Amino acid sequence: MTAVIEEQGATPAPVRGRGSRLAAHIGSGVGEAVLAALVAIVVTAVGLVAFSLVHWPAFNSSNVTRALTTVGQVVAAVFVVAAIALTRMRPGKWFARPWVAKLLSWVGISTFVTFTLGMPLAATKLYLFGVSVDQEFRTEYLTRLTDSAALHDMTYADLPPFYPAGWFWIGGRVANVLGMDGWEAFKPYAIGSIAVAAVVSLVLWSKLIRADWAIAVAASTTALTVAYAAPEAYSSVIVILLPPVLVLAWGALHRPEESSATAGGWGAVIGTGLFLGLAATFYTLYAAFAAFAVALLGLVAAGLAVRERSAAGHPRRARTADGPAGPAWRAAFAPLARLVVIAAIAALVALIVWLPILLKALHGVPSRSGSAFHYLPESGSELPLPMAEFSLRGALCLVGVIWLVVRAASSRRAQALGIGVVAIYLWTLLSMLATAAGTTLLSFRLEPVLLVLLAAAGAFGFVEGAWAVYQALGEPANFRVAAVAVAVVGALAFTQNIPHILAPEITTAYTDTDGNGIRADQRPASAVAQYGEVDKAITAQTGRPRSDTVVLTADTSFLSFYPYYGFQALTSHYANPLADFAGRAATIEGWSKLKTSGALLDALAASPWRAPDAFLFRNGGDTYTLRLAKDVYPNDPNVQRYTVAFPKDLFTDPHFTTTDIGPFTLVAVRR
Repeated sequence: MTAVIEEQGATPAPVRGRGSRLAAHIGSGVGEAVLAALVAIVVTAVGLVAFSLVHWPAFNSSNVTRALTTVGQVVAAVFVVAAIALTRMRPGKWFARPWVAKLLSWVGISTFVTFTLGMPLAATKLYLFGVSVDQEFRTEYLTRLTDSAALHDMTYADLPPFYPAGWFWIGGRVANVLGMDGWEAFKPYAIGSIAVAAVVSLVLWSKLIRADWAIAVAASTTALTVAYAAPEAYSSVIVILLPPVLVLAWGALHRPEESSATAGGWGAVIGTGLFLGLAATFYTLYAAFAAFAVALLGLVAAGLAVRERSAAGHPRRARTADGPAGPAWRAAFAPLARLVVIAAIAALVALIVWLPILLKALHGVPSRSGSAFHYLPESGSELPLPMAEFSLRGALCLVGVIWLVVRAASSRRAQALGIGVVAIYLWTLLSMLATAAGTTLLSFRLEPVLLVLLAAAGAFGFVEGAWAVYQALGEPANFRVAAVAVAVVGALAFTQNIPHILAPEITTAYTDTDGNGIRADQRPASAVAQYGEVDKAITAQTGRPRSDTVVLTADTSFLSFYPYYGFQALTSHYANPLADFAGRAATIEGWSKLKTSGALLDALAASPWRAPDAFLFRNGGDTYTLRLAKDVYPNDPNVQRYTVAFPKDLFTDPHFTTTDIGPFTLVAVRR
């Protein structure tokens, strides 16, 4: 081509260097991801606002929202199928242009997420699981970072956060800009972030594989993520991105055939490092697993490089080759060096949220009692084998396993996803082994990751399997239409069942009382309805702003709605290890056993931690009570509740102001 141009007297087009190609690849990918995210945000915002304009019946007492959810899913499926069809059409008419298919695919996937999660929750302001169990501390975290952009622990005063603040910080800033309370912003932000992650994963897939396959695989993994990871929204955004990132990482680490037309895989190196760093700012466990999986990819890539170098130098296998320039083991340097660069990038990004706690830890002593790893449900004691289930999910996973095995030697996609699946089972076995040392690696939480990896493999397996059958049958005219029909029917059958899968979480969102004191199912509200009055009393009696007030209470959901600091966390498993959960529990018990108000005031003044400015008790007759928790791992459940009772005469001193509010007694401390 260059010779022809020169013969015509034209100036040959300059050949861009590797740096230029790298910048172009990264710029193109980032730009498209930003556009896709904006489309997802608009679709989610329009959908949720539209849902809020109608007074819907509660999900747990009517099938109306179920029906409309199904309608929305069908509409989303039409968009997705149309997008796939357009990518396969020859360019010509305006609707066959690539940007139209991309827009349709982004709208389709974000519409699916919005309807599947937003419509069943349309009559409540709470997200899946309401403000119960784990969702309580997540809401508390969002409330804390809505009140302030500074990185604070969700509960304890004067401590930086131990749980990564990334997802919560972004949500807090969004809520602050919109003028919403943290608890109220949780639902739209959770749904929107999942929709954004879904379309970004589609963009990433489209940079790795052909466009029509990318749409199908992204739709498949999005459906499994929404069904099994959505209750934990801040981790689901990592789950949905992990499959394409593993393929990306494999392209960065294993490069047996380097092309001068590429950027040498350094774009993949940077992308993988940024993802691991982002994961570390969002969710520690998934970041650790992702790093483990990428490290395993790197070790396998190094082993393959050594084997290929050895084969190239073998006289019987490469008689015409010049042979390797040095020992074969040196071939491992390139993939391992790339692995080090990935780790360095990830560490730099992770320090955005981890640096404060690391610096604080240099001067503090982490608690040895209780741990986030002290939990072993039954599912954590068994290998997850979803491919053995008799269900649509099981069938998709089984197809995925078959495809991973059949294509292990010939497909880089299968190699990357397969190593990711192997990493999950290795992690699970290590977690089981760790029980002998008195802890776990929480392997049961990796089940959504396994499902999404197998869903991606299953989508590839279905497409390639259908093509193989098509060819084996002599390419019958209507076979491809039949294959599409089977795929659509299977997809709709699974997706319309997602509200049933999430039924307990959706029901809790309707039975919990929200920050306005309302239960969305219109039944009598719980004691949470009194929180507004408690909040007014605290601010009036302490004279302090909420963000400078410490409250000791066992009703820790109060901290989910109002940004007070707590003296003690819900359980040790969610407590900052620098807070000394066990020491605080012992101190609280010690206070309850004092004999006089003066002794209690002296004890509060001598507290090694910032003492409570207010106590929020339950009124127990002659005493005020707190229902606290302690770690009893390896038992399942791993938490034991116990009651600490304070005699009422401990608070007769004028420095204490006592106010009864419903079932609560508020004791404010004046110093």
